[in-house]
Amino acid sequence: MADRIILKNALVNGEVTDVTVENGKILCIGKTNSEAEVIDIKNNILLPGLVDIHSHGCVGYDTMDALPSEMAEMRRFMKKNGTTSWLPTTMTATMEDIDKVTKQEFIDIGNDGASIPGFHMEGPYINVKYKGAQNEDFIKAPSVSEFSNLKNIKILTIAPELEGSEETIRYCAENGISVALGHTDCDFDCAESAFAAGANCLTHTFNAMPPLLHRAPGPIGAALLAGAYAQVICDGKHIHKAAINALYRMFGSDRMVLISDSMHATGLGDGEYIFGGQKVVVKDGTARTLEGALAGSTSTLFYCVKKAMEFGISADDAFKMASETPAKMLGLKKGKIEIGYDAEFIVLDENYDLVDTIILH
Repeated sequence: MADRIILKNALVNGEVTDVTVENGKILCIGKTNSEAEVIDIKNNILLPGLVDIHSHGCVGYDTMDALPSEMAEMRRFMKKNGTTSWLPTTMTATMEDIDKVTKQEFIDIGNDGASIPGFHMEGPYINVKYKGAQNEDFIKAPSVSEFSNLKNIKILTIAPELEGSEETIRYCAENGISVALGHTDCDFDCAESAFAAGANCLTHTFNAMPPLLHRAPGPIGAALLAGAYAQVICDGKHIHKAAINALYRMFGSDRMVLISDSMHATGLGDGEYIFGGQKVVVKDGTARTLEGALAGSTSTLFYCVKKAMEFGISADDAFKMASETPAKMLGLKKGKIEIGYDAEFIVLDENYDLVDTIILH
């Protein structure tokens, strides 16, 4: 790849311009005649690539047991569908298995697939009552001494009512790890204390947690008042469109994060699968355990963005909530077309359908 590349004739913020990239970073934005390799965007819309902070897998592979070659295939699928950065998300399992997954070495596939800034650890520090599709056999209380041995964790999902949670949350906050409250039975006061300790997010808001009630606002009410982020699965199956819009009006595009929560059936079809060590049935694109609990989604993040638009959210905000907002939450210089940011882009036509994904690292 050339050191300097110019994306010419790109529609950025309503204006056709050029975006110059050097050494994997955006160098300048504006018409230029400098000598460099050129990629013609052909007056299509240029937006930042999507950042999926909660996805377990796709195309038949799962984060927990994917071989290096299979992880590469997932990264390629992500890029093909508009996701340029991805946090592979673990399931509730033994700490030995989680440790092995998060310390793995990736095959170098260059710019052919989504980058992986780190992992999202979902379980085992969760509440059995709201375990969802997680394996109850491995659920446990958190331990700083145990957790601190893990590497490459960017987000930890935790039930703050468990013994040892506050110490773990404080450890994460001190070490640059985002903490999301999820798979939890916590009340407002408990959640409020967790946010005060350093938690900054909700995992798949509304799902696997107490609801927002007028005299018992629970973790959602606590997150709202704490200025925290709220992840949400916007696939049209996990959450009603009215609830999506309510969350959007409460948290806004600066704090609402769209996620796919995709599992390994994503990109395949209906059928029976094993997810987190349990049998899952996918019917009409919806994944459920044999007990009937939703088991992740079979949607891409791009699909969730289009669903948000279908539900009445503006295109600008829908794409922002799947790029700039999650990147900002993680402290990554991604998700914006601005000087100094990573050169990860999606190209869209006038209907906001995906034309191309461009990664220039």
